[in-house]
Amino acid sequence: MQELAKNYDPKETEGRIYEMWEKSEAFKPKIDPDQKPFTIAIPPPNVTGSLHMGHALNNTIQDILIRRSRMKGVPTLWIPGTDHAGIATQNVVEKKLAKKGKSRHDLGRLEFEKEVWQWVDEYGHIIIDQLKQLGCSCDWSRQRFTMDKDYAEAVKTAFLHYQKKGWIYQGERVINWCVRCQTALSDIEVEHKEVEGKLWFIKYNDITVATTRPETMLGDTAVAVNPNDKRYKDLISKKVTLPLVGREIPIIADESVDPKFGTGAVKVTPAHDPNDFEIGKRHKLESIKVINEIGKITLKQPLGLFYTGQKSLEARENIVKELEKQGLIEKIQDFTHPVPHCYRCGRVVEQLLSKQWFLKMSELAKPAIEAVKNGEIKFTPKRWEKVYLDWMENLHDWCISRQIWWGHKIPIDNSDDVLDTWFSSALWPIAVFLKKNDSKSKIKMQNAKLRKTIDIFGEDLVSEDLAYFYPTTILSTARDIIYLWVARMIFSGFEFMDEKPFSEVYIHPTVFNIEGKRMSKSLGTGVDPLELIDKYGADATRFGLTYINTGIQDIKFDENAILAGQKFANKVWNIARFVLGQNETVIASEAKQSDTDKKILNSLNSLIISVNSDLDNFRFGQAAHNLYDFIWHDFADQYIEEYKKNNSTCHAELDSASSKNNDWIPGQARNDNCSGATILFVLRNSLLLLHPFMPFLTEEVWQTLKKDNLVQEEMLISAKWPEDKTF
Repeated sequence: MQELAKNYDPKETEGRIYEMWEKSEAFKPKIDPDQKPFTIAIPPPNVTGSLHMGHALNNTIQDILIRRSRMKGVPTLWIPGTDHAGIATQNVVEKKLAKKGKSRHDLGRLEFEKEVWQWVDEYGHIIIDQLKQLGCSCDWSRQRFTMDKDYAEAVKTAFLHYQKKGWIYQGERVINWCVRCQTALSDIEVEHKEVEGKLWFIKYNDITVATTRPETMLGDTAVAVNPNDKRYKDLISKKVTLPLVGREIPIIADESVDPKFGTGAVKVTPAHDPNDFEIGKRHKLESIKVINEIGKITLKQPLGLFYTGQKSLEARENIVKELEKQGLIEKIQDFTHPVPHCYRCGRVVEQLLSKQWFLKMSELAKPAIEAVKNGEIKFTPKRWEKVYLDWMENLHDWCISRQIWWGHKIPIDNSDDVLDTWFSSALWPIAVFLKKNDSKSKIKMQNAKLRKTIDIFGEDLVSEDLAYFYPTTILSTARDIIYLWVARMIFSGFEFMDEKPFSEVYIHPTVFNIEGKRMSKSLGTGVDPLELIDKYGADATRFGLTYINTGIQDIKFDENAILAGQKFANKVWNIARFVLGQNETVIASEAKQSDTDKKILNSLNSLIISVNSDLDNFRFGQAAHNLYDFIWHDFADQYIEEYKKNNSTCHAELDSASSKNNDWIPGQARNDNCSGATILFVLRNSLLLLHPFMPFLTEEVWQTLKKDNLVQEEMLISAKWPEDKTF
C-alpha cells in the first residue's frame, strides 16, 4: 500500500499538480455536437491587475461550477482573458514615464503606444499566473485579450455596424470629465460619494436661489421654478440680473424643479449640469461654458474676467467672498450631498459641455429588458433584476468616446479619440470566440443563428467555437458592474447574435474587511489573497472563502475562515492516511453491510443530493458547510471511530474487480465484521464531491489511490461525478 506523508504540504503539491493538469490538457473541453456545452467566459481582469479578494472569491465560484460540470461528462469550457483597461493602463505607464521626467506628449502617440505594449508584454501576465496559483482550470489555449488583432477587428466592425444603423452620432452634451485623467467618463464610471459641503443662498434681484456650486453661476442663463409653485407664479417670464456678471437672464417654469429643495428656485447652467442641459434644450437657453478641461475658469465676457484662469474651487471661494461683500449671500447651510468622483483616480469630476461620440440606446435596450422580464435571463439573488431593469428603463445615450491614447481608436477619419473600454468588453462573450481561420466550416453555414453574425463580422472571423459555445451558461460577477458590463453584454448579444449571452447571472457578495470597510491596499484595509495562499495553501483559501459565502451580499472577511479551511484540509489528509494505512485485503473486501455502514452510506447519498442542489442554486457556502459536516463529523468522528473498533483484526479475501469500480455499491459479502470496502467507497466519493472546492489536495490523494489501483480514472479532475442512489 502507498503511504501519504504525515502532513499535507501545499507548497510541495500545488505547482506539481497544476503542471500535471496542464500537460494532460485536462482543461480543454471535448466537443460533442450532440451535447449542450457548459461555458463560462471569465470576467476579464484588468491587464494592470493583481489578485484581490473579489477575484479570489469570484474565480473560486466559477472554478467550482466548471470542475463539477467537467466531472459530470459535459463538454465544459472556461475561457480566460484580460481587459486592456484603457484609463488604468495608461495611468500606470504615464506614472512610469514620470519617474524618468517624461510625459506621453514627449514621446508622441505612436511611441507611447509602443511603451504601453512593452509594459503589457512584461507585466500583463501577472494576474493570469495568480489565477493559476488559485487553481483556476481555464482553457489557457483559448486565452484572449481585448486588444488582440481579431478582437480589435470585431470592435471596429461593431462600431461601424452601429454607425450604419444611425445609432452612433457625435454631438455636444454635458458629460462627466476627469481633470486628472483628461477624458470623458460615462455616467456609470463615476462614483457618487457623500461629501460634507455647503448650500449657498444667493440673491438674484427679487428671487433667491440655492446652489452647491456658486462658481458655475458665471454661466447661468436662467433661474427656474416649478410651474405649480405659487410663491413664484408672478415672477415667471420676468428677468433678473446675474450677480457679478451683469447679464439679464429669464425666470422660467420647469416641472423638473423640486419646490422642496432650497428656496424652490434654482440657477440654470446648461453647460455644467446634465439636468440643466435638458432644461436648456426645452427652453432654448444659451449654453455658456465657464470651466474648461483642466478645471479652470474660462470666461470670454467682459464681466467676470477676474476669475478667468482660477481653478474651480479657488474661483468658488473668491466668488462667495465677493457675493458676501456685495450683500448678496442670504445664508449658508451645511449640506451633505453626493459628488461625482472618477472611478479610476478618485478625483472630483467636472460636468461640462463637450463634443463626444454617443451610442443611441432606445432600440438596443428593448430586447435586453424583455429578456430579464420574461425570465430568459435570471439573476441570483433575484433582487438584482429590479436594479438592472430600473436602470435599463431609464437609460441615456452612452458616451463612448475617451480622450486617451491607449485603446481601440474610433474608426472615423480625423478622430483622435478611443472607445470607452466597456464598449469592447461589451462584446466579450462573442468576441472571445471570433478568430481568423482559413477553414470554411460547415457548422457555421448550417447554423441559422449565426447568419446575422456572419453578415456583420464576416465568415472568416466567425469560428466553430462561437457556433458551439455561444451562448455561455452562467455569468458570475460583482454588483458594481451590473450597469458597466452586464447590461451592455446583454444588449450586445441580442444585437450581434440575436440571442442572449448567458442564461443566468450570479451576483457574488462583496468582500469587506473584518470591520466592514471596503478593501483597499492603498488605504491599508485590504487583504492579499496571495499571502493567504502562501501561508495556508490555495485549497484552504478557496474553501474558507466559500464557507463564508452563505447568501449574504456583504461578507466581513475573517482570516479564521481560511485557518479553518487549512485545518479541514489536514483532516481530509489524515482521513486518507488512515484509510490507506489499513490492510490491503480489508480495504478491498466486500463485507456484509453493518448498520453503521448503512448509516454512513445513507448520509453520503443525502450529501450528494444536497451538494448538487446547492450548486444548482448558487448556495456555495451551504454546500461547503454540508461537505465539512459530513467529512469531519459523520465520516471521521463517527464512522471511522466505529470502524476502528469493529475492524481491528479483520481480514478478508481480495476482490479486485469490485475495488476498481467507482460505481460499485457495497453489498453482501463473506465476512460479517469487515467493512473495509465501505470506508474506501466513502473516501472516494468524498474526494469527488470535495474536488471542485479543494482541487489540489483531493487530486494528490487520488493519485496515491491510483498507484494502488484503488481508483480507475487517471486523474480526479476528469473522474465521474457521483450520482445519488439508494445505497
